Amino acid sequence: MGVIVLKNLKILSKIKGGLIVSCQALSNEPLYSSYIMSRMAYAAELGGACGIRANTPEDITEIKKSVKLPVIGLYKQVFPDSEVYITPTEDAVDALMESQPDIIAIDATGRLRPYGSSLSDFFHKIRIKYPDMLFMGDCSTYEDALQAEKLGFDLVGTTLSGYTNETKGTKLPNFDLMKELSVNLSIPVIAEGGIWTPEQLKEAFRCGVHAAVIGTAITRPMDITRRFVNVINSKE
Repeated sequence: MGVIVLKNLKILSKIKGGLIVSCQALSNEPLYSSYIMSRMAYAAELGGACGIRANTPEDITEIKKSVKLPVIGLYKQVFPDSEVYITPTEDAVDALMESQPDIIAIDATGRLRPYGSSLSDFFHKIRIKYPDMLFMGDCSTYEDALQAEKLGFDLVGTTLSGYTNETKGTKLPNFDLMKELSVNLSIPVIAEGGIWTPEQLKEAFRCGVHAAVIGTAITRPMDITRRFVNVINSKE
């Protein structure tokens, strides 16, 4: 078994059974700052997180200075000709590689990517270019995940369930999808999307997932505050 294979197995082992905290803030959000995200990641590490999920090469670079946890990196970019925005292009992957994440997350839905590229063509190119990198497929459906496994993704997440036209209105967290993927796939499944409470996190692990990601419920204070204020303002 080669050194790279052992390294990747060690990364997957480090996150197994644990909580990955998503530390992201877009340019229109109050905490938008690579420095702030690095401190958020450090706080998550002190709290017992097993990994960090982060957006943009800049944030990843800063976060890796602050924590010793595995980092799942992605690069959100918006293109006018595609609905895909999570690491949508080869250039985005190249940029992420410069920041040295441990895993790279990519939209693994069947939607066309920018410039009319299909997922299979796109992933074939980057797998050849970066054969030793761990790639996580952010999926919306069972079919997405099956295809991702066939294409050679190393792990998949339920990240985009409820966030595509095909899955709009899906109740989150999507425990049924977590369970179905955990039973039928041979690669690790990451629970992600809509986990707000410790009870929901426990249920995700009961579905058999490898690890779970929580973002908004931990690292977006504006949304957390709004959730509590909405309870006060509710007429129920």
